[in-house]
Amino acid sequence: MAPTDELVTFGVEEEFLLLDPRHGRPVPAAPALLDKLRDHAGPRAELMRYQVETATAVCTDAAGLLAELTRLRRLVIAGTRSLGCSVVASGTAPFGAPGLSALTDVPRYHGLALRHPALTAVSGVCGCHVHVGVPSRDLGVQVLARIRPWLATLLAISANSPVADGRDTGWASHRYGLATRWPTARPPGVWRNAAEYDHVVREFLARGAAMDERCVYLLARLSPVYPTVEVRVADVCPDAATALLVAVLVRGLVATALAQVRAGVPPLPSPRPWITTGLLAAARYGLDGPGVDPFTGRGVPAWQLVAALMDHAGKALADLGDTATAHDLLHRVRVLGTGAEQQRRLWAGTATAAGMVSGLTAMTGAG
Repeated sequence: MAPTDELVTFGVEEEFLLLDPRHGRPVPAAPALLDKLRDHAGPRAELMRYQVETATAVCTDAAGLLAELTRLRRLVIAGTRSLGCSVVASGTAPFGAPGLSALTDVPRYHGLALRHPALTAVSGVCGCHVHVGVPSRDLGVQVLARIRPWLATLLAISANSPVADGRDTGWASHRYGLATRWPTARPPGVWRNAAEYDHVVREFLARGAAMDERCVYLLARLSPVYPTVEVRVADVCPDAATALLVAVLVRGLVATALAQVRAGVPPLPSPRPWITTGLLAAARYGLDGPGVDPFTGRGVPAWQLVAALMDHAGKALADLGDTATAHDLLHRVRVLGTGAEQQRRLWAGTATAAGMVSGLTAMTGAG
């Protein structure tokens, strides 16, 4: 996902569940699915054999990214038709998961399970990771300092995991609570350059908090693989349109941050406790409740923070040609609700696991 010199490029990784369409339990069919799709770019293995990940090509505009997101969702959905399972975009499996017995047979994952068996067992959750190209790692670290106040709002927009173990958990993003059990899964700090960032990563490794750099699960980080900033806070989105919305907003925030760095504008103070409290509020309520202003610490409606994000990133969105897309897709979320709100309506309106899976499958493949 390398950036070009002229354009702010972006791409998205999405993680999906493979569920039995009758009883909703995870199906360890990823190896068979990936074997069927081995000649296609994008799909790949994830931590558990009931998960599959897709990675878009590098894109320069929203239309191209939407085409990629749609192509990959359709590809994996078509690939499961003879495997007896359904592809579902949900942050957590709604009817439980088998734990380490479904671990993907990869040495790195086995090493992770040996070090952190309890954490690994509950980590078959699904997120949406947005990569945005940056010209250098030093600039990328300064971008992290400027986008960290907005991570909670991105989580609130994407929240899509209210149901787990056959019950409503009371959280819009139950995935967030599971993912942040990892000792490195926290907001990034305010670091001046890549050397300071790398020092923190080395400390994680030295303390045994992470097995390797890829296991440093900061909610926004420098990608250990690509020359990008990788924003990892979001749940997997219920449909391709919502994933596009999150990606467009992330790219707008990164472009805004790059412009601020080049203009010598310092980041606004946003203490870690306010950011952390805001993330908890976003995970609890999504957009259907209060949030926390990251610059004042005061409680405000979550949609007010969405408006503030749009104001903050407004010029960059306009320069990138994404203003109308962002407004239209946010209006769509207002009408349909977040993924969490849609899941809860489905949960209340169906009496069977089969009905729940069918509804989630339809949302996942929606055009």
